Amino acid sequence: MSTKKTISFVLCVCLFSFVLTCERTKQQSVVDSTKIDRQNLVQRHNPSVTSPDSLSPFSVGNGEFAFTADFTGLQSFPNEYENGIPLCTQSQWGWHSEPNPNHYSLDQTLVEHEINGKKVGYAANQKTPAGQWSRANPHRLNLGQVGLRMKTGSGQDIDLDDITDIRQTLDLWTGILHSHFQVQRESVEVQTACHPEHDQIGVKLNSDLMRTGDLGIVLQFPYGSTKWGKNASDWNRYYKHRSEILGQTDQAVLIKRTMDETTYFVLVRWQGRAQFERTGLHQFVLNGKDSTFEFSVLFTEKEPELTGGDSNTFQASIDHWETFWNTGAAIDLSESKDKRAHELERRIILSRYLTAIQCSGSLPPQETGLTCNSWYGKFHLEMHWWHALHFALWNQPELFEKSLAWYQSVGLPMAIQKAHRQQYQGARWPKMVGFDGRESPSEIGVYLIWQQVHPIYYAELLYQLNPTQETLEKYQTLVFETARFMASYARWDQVTQRYVLGPPLIPAQEIYQPDSTLNPTFELAYWQFGLKTAQLWRERLGMDRSGQWDHVIQFLSPLPSNNELYQNAENALNTFDDPEQRKDHPTLLAAFGMLPDRDVNKDTMRSTLTRVMKSWNWEHTWGWDYPMISMTAARVGTPELAIDALMMDAGKNTYLNNGHNFQTSDLPVYLPGNGGLLTAIAMMAGGWKGAPDMPAPGFPRNGQWKIRIEGFHPIL
Repeated sequence: MSTKKTISFVLCVCLFSFVLTCERTKQQSVVDSTKIDRQNLVQRHNPSVTSPDSLSPFSVGNGEFAFTADFTGLQSFPNEYENGIPLCTQSQWGWHSEPNPNHYSLDQTLVEHEINGKKVGYAANQKTPAGQWSRANPHRLNLGQVGLRMKTGSGQDIDLDDITDIRQTLDLWTGILHSHFQVQRESVEVQTACHPEHDQIGVKLNSDLMRTGDLGIVLQFPYGSTKWGKNASDWNRYYKHRSEILGQTDQAVLIKRTMDETTYFVLVRWQGRAQFERTGLHQFVLNGKDSTFEFSVLFTEKEPELTGGDSNTFQASIDHWETFWNTGAAIDLSESKDKRAHELERRIILSRYLTAIQCSGSLPPQETGLTCNSWYGKFHLEMHWWHALHFALWNQPELFEKSLAWYQSVGLPMAIQKAHRQQYQGARWPKMVGFDGRESPSEIGVYLIWQQVHPIYYAELLYQLNPTQETLEKYQTLVFETARFMASYARWDQVTQRYVLGPPLIPAQEIYQPDSTLNPTFELAYWQFGLKTAQLWRERLGMDRSGQWDHVIQFLSPLPSNNELYQNAENALNTFDDPEQRKDHPTLLAAFGMLPDRDVNKDTMRSTLTRVMKSWNWEHTWGWDYPMISMTAARVGTPELAIDALMMDAGKNTYLNNGHNFQTSDLPVYLPGNGGLLTAIAMMAGGWKGAPDMPAPGFPRNGQWKIRIEGFHPIL
């Protein structure tokens, strides 16, 4: 070969190597190590409105309490928001039960099933009088409305059409809601914040309408609603409750609320000159005398001192939110080329805020959080995983752990009682409960079992974050009592020489009948995970393995499959031939998405995922299904599909201007979707056990994504 040809060949090889290196660099350059400007990241997604939007009220809160406001910064036009997201003031402690003169009990709702020669009662008679009373009580309260009373100079009430120049922004970095509007060419400025440690809002008002007496603050209080739905207020039964002034000074007034056996207190404090007066049986008006006026409203279960409360609400809010945003994990997608990146980042930031104020409290959250009611304000234990698990992965496990105390103090005794009533061992966790832990009758909920394993998952995740003897001792009872039920629930089939799950049961995919459902895929995988993890806890604590648990683990039925595809259940081996079986949650994918199930065949799950994406009925899904699919896509090595699932154009994957995951007009708020999104993102960014050894293993290496991440913990 000539010298020129040799040089040309070498140059070509070098050029090819350079191009290949550049291409590899492009494929691998997903994570940028530059420090994230967190304040800029958060505030570029501050939501705002310039007109009344019944699907975009903004909330301020602290995890135990939330106050949802319209465009005025208060709850001034509640009727205009009733068909969207209603304006409520809710707390973790604010519950009420109607009197029960007929002595309805859960026993009156039982339906018996014969299982292994014994009769087991399930509280499935929800439509009976006893069932309806038990479902509706206790119910979460709207503690009261705090709004503006606006009048014209001639004394006429201001209509919505009389208001112009609306400009409202929620500053996520400080937790302060800034509202501006004009009434008859007069400006009104309102700032609203929630105290991080007290169930209290602080409000700053600035308008000449205060000085002329045309602008005041109105407080009004409803009775509790026993109807299913988002409205937590019953304004018609005004004769069933009392609102009495216990004490009053020039700067404060204390109101006692009495509703049957429920009592709570409302302390209103203000600065400057003002007049407070009763204007109705359950209505009061506070009129400031100066253009600038500041007041606070404290809602509390226990009677406070008339001079109590904290006047430093705004500074406390600023300090709290700055700490929140700076201490958790963070992800910045702003340098990505994918057109979906900005919207995904918006959903992430707003979901972080919404779950912090509504899902980080002392009780498991209801599906609509503290914004409004859904199932009478009660929470669904199977959804707790989706609401709040992400806090641990985003490096704020204390926000998740708060609610686990309820499982130990209230939930566990009730769950043990339920298992004993059904002649099982251990603790059987219900689905739908209130603060008291009592199960609610349901034609579906009482047959669900996937919530059963959650406490073991929670304990194991917290142990991975803090692998100490203290963690083991703290949660061992929760783990072992949960596992004892699981082992006793699995039924030995003498004919096939194996353990089976059901019947009766209804899987997480709630389209199957309880009397015919056998061995749903996800529940089988979760049973294996839970019992194996419980055995691991016994070993860590120096205990012998349970022989009974090992026998169930060894002989539990395999995951149902057909034509090299996983199926919904053993009684549904035609999942992909029958469109009616491809509705509701595609939880057959969760066996290797939510779970690190090493018994799952990765290739089979990847093929199953592909078929789900091509053939599922998306109109019949729910908001947390999309992050669930995304997690499975990440684990099986299809990160592009993980993004596609998160950003799918589907009705129940809608995220409103205020960040809420919209489902239907009856369920416009659905926080499992928000929490699920954050869990999927944490997994994609922080990895999982057995993930590829690379940063952000769940994000595509296609040159379209460049991200910065800080502080994530891997999921199990």
